[in-house]
Amino acid sequence: MYEPYPVPELARDHQSTRHSSLWTYAKQDLRLLTFFLVIAGFIGYGIGYLWVCILLGFAAFIGLQMRSLYLVNDWISYRPYDAPPNLSGIWGALLFNVYRAQRQERIVQAEMVGLIDRAQSSLVALAEAVVLIDDQHQLEWWNPAAEKLLGFQPGDRGRNILTILRKPIFIDYFNDIDQAPDGIKVQSSMFEDRYVQIKLTRFGGESRLLVAYDVTRMHKLEQVRKDFVDNVSHELRTPLTVLSGYIETFTDQEDLNPRWKRAFEQMQAQTKRMNALVNDLLMLSRLENNKTTTSRNQIIDMRVLMNQVFDDAQAYNVDYGHTLNLDIDSHCDLIGSDVELASAFSNLITNAIKYTPKGGIITISWRDEHDHGCFSVQDNGIGIDPKHLPRLTERFYRVDSARSRETGGTGLGLAIVKHVLMQHGAHLEVESQENEGATFKVIFPKKRLYCTPE
Repeated sequence: MYEPYPVPELARDHQSTRHSSLWTYAKQDLRLLTFFLVIAGFIGYGIGYLWVCILLGFAAFIGLQMRSLYLVNDWISYRPYDAPPNLSGIWGALLFNVYRAQRQERIVQAEMVGLIDRAQSSLVALAEAVVLIDDQHQLEWWNPAAEKLLGFQPGDRGRNILTILRKPIFIDYFNDIDQAPDGIKVQSSMFEDRYVQIKLTRFGGESRLLVAYDVTRMHKLEQVRKDFVDNVSHELRTPLTVLSGYIETFTDQEDLNPRWKRAFEQMQAQTKRMNALVNDLLMLSRLENNKTTTSRNQIIDMRVLMNQVFDDAQAYNVDYGHTLNLDIDSHCDLIGSDVELASAFSNLITNAIKYTPKGGIITISWRDEHDHGCFSVQDNGIGIDPKHLPRLTERFYRVDSARSRETGGTGLGLAIVKHVLMQHGAHLEVESQENEGATFKVIFPKKRLYCTPE
């Protein structure tokens, strides 16, 4: 471990008393000057050369001051860590103050070096990779875990990070770390069957701190879950289709006993609910696995899309009697998948309709605000307690389970919205208070906008 410079003790006990004002030390020099002048005056008076002797006495005083200046310069230049020369007067006070400040600085330096050594030892012991990257994108320092997880070598110091981690997903993330606030997951360059989560943080201007950790086990568990949901959903779809067909056939029979008719109607309603759940699970699975049959680089006519989702909303609103408003204040279209975005927008609108008491007011809008586009759904319904907002997009999370069952929701709508938005580089913002309605805003980055002149 690096040892700081030793901190010497004060060489002279009398220096500990040097805390008086500068005038105290100046008086020592004045007394010495007076002594020289008086002695020189007596000698000059006695030999008849009064002013000459006084000048010689003054010159002797100046010579002593020059000697003190020489000793001060010699100490500062060549022996700054030794005890200062024993000088009196202003030079002595100056030396002591410099020495005391220097000593305090070395004490602080020693403490800081010790703290840095402890911090560095802690980082070396971490299982997570920690990498310091300067503002020129060059590697400054990394711990041993970075060599195991990211494949760094001792000779990589000073190399550009983008010449070592060359995966396109990492380069895009490095150039715009705000696009993924939680970091990115990449396949390890050392082992094909391992995955690493990487998180970048800016500090000191353009310098970056990279933290990476092994998420292979979590990735495999997540993949097992996705495969299970995907397979089960597909397996359920066929029997549900058969059941739904037979139930619909029996329900439509005119001579069916009323008691059985009610039972079949209930079975039909639950079958529809299960079908909706399976469809949502399959769509969520496709989004998570990035499987889609449509391109996400289409130019979507937002006026057409907004009118389409508004017409669907009016059809869904028949049983609720809300006042629906459509507000389009933009000349910009979107670049993305019209099918996926229509699904996300419709989920937000139907949620607003379902969770607003009859006769409410719901406003659907699309506008651009210079650096981003904004789709929003505003209602004056039951609202949401702010404590629930961080978990709204979790699958199967329900603010009120009883009310969700009554409305026939699957609990996957906002999870689908979240994944659709992630695929389009957008994010969801929710503003709500209980009994004061809610506003759901979808914020699209500028690069997703395709604007035409007014």
